[in-house]
Formats: sequence, structure tokens, C-alpha cells
Amino acid sequence: MELLWEGIRKAFDLLRTLDPEVLGITLFTLKVTVLATLASLVLGLGAGLVLALTEFPGRRAVISLVNTGMGLPPVVVGLFVTMFLWRNGPLGGFELLYTPTAIILAQTVIATPIITGISVAALQQLPPDLRLQILSLGATRFQMLRLLVREARLPLLAAVMAGFGGVISEVGASLMVGGNIKGSTRVLTTATVMETGKGNFDVAIALSLILLALTFVVNAALTHIQQRERPR
Repeated sequence: MELLWEGIRKAFDLLRTLDPEVLGITLFTLKVTVLATLASLVLGLGAGLVLALTEFPGRRAVISLVNTGMGLPPVVVGLFVTMFLWRNGPLGGFELLYTPTAIILAQTVIATPIITGISVAALQQLPPDLRLQILSLGATRFQMLRLLVREARLPLLAAVMAGFGGVISEVGASLMVGGNIKGSTRVLTTATVMETGKGNFDVAIALSLILLALTFVVNAALTHIQQRERPR
């Protein structure tokens, strides 16, 4: 218990003094996770629209794969992304391994199935005849898609929160593809693992509390938007 209180005190000291290293790690963590979440939102929502609104052979099998991908272990993602970015891999020529871009790629792979799966479920919950009603009123296909997304906006915001939570909390993929390089690819989760391994439990607890606070602030903002949009 004493160790926990020491960690809390350390966290407040690091925040109060605006420790440059901790501040840099926190801002970098926020940057890569937001970019990965946005990329996943574009890919996931697009794939969700296709899977929810289009009939094609093997559609159920694809949805099953997406739902399986929602529980994809981050360390497995890290392994395959590392293999692709390795010097002899298909993308090795771009020299992206152990860079922020590699972390964003890995986190995007993790979050995309989560957002896709929830998007498919949200869009399939809409009334089946809604599309025909919108098109019968003279709307274009793009306008129809925009209206469907608007109707499903509440669960879609939940998808964004789930995707963000999935990437900001993972450690395996970021550690494997980023290398936990100081001042370059170190995020809060990998820094916490490193400090724990060194026996600096007070610093590890402090970093964990900062991570929890950052996650809470972002999700609180998204929840506020979601609840404000909720029909009265």
C-alpha cells in the first residue's frame, strides 16, 4: 500500500513539475494513438459500410473473420508487422521499423477490426427499409450513406472509444515494432514495462496513473459528445 501511495505522489510530482521526459512520452502517446484511431476509423467505417450494406458470397465468413480480429492479440500483430517491415520483408525498403510510423501501423491493424465489427453491428441494427426510403426521396448514394452513418452515430462513437482504448492500452505491438527508443518511440505503456523491469515501481505506478488519466480524459470527451447527441 505504501508503494502505491508513493507512486501516486510521484505521479503528481511529475505532472506538477512538467517533467520534460514524461511530458514528451505522454504527448507522443496521445499523438500516435489519435492518428492510429483516425486511420482505423476511416478503414473500419468504410469496411463496415461495405459489409453491412452489400451482399456477396462469403460475406458471413468475412464478418466472422472481422469479429475474430476484434480479439487479435497485440503481440501477434507486432510480430507480423515486424516481419513486413524487417529489412528483408516486403516493406523493408521503406525503413519504417523502430519509427513512430511503425507504431501507428501496428495500432491501426489492432483497432481496425474493432471499429469494423462494431460498425457492422450498428449499421445492421438500422431498419432494413431505411435505405430504400432515403433513396426514394431523391438522395444520392453518398447522401444515403451519410444519413445512415448519422442514424448510427451513437454506437459508432462507442466504436471509436473501443478502438482508442484498444490501442492506447496495448504494449506488445508498440514494443516490438517501436523498440521503446528514448525520445523517439517510447510510449507510456512501454515506459511502464521498462521501469517495472528496472524495479522503479514508483515511477511505473506514476506512468500508469498518467496513462489512466489520459485515457479517461479522451473517453470522457467522446462520451460527452455521444450523450449530447443522444435522442431525448
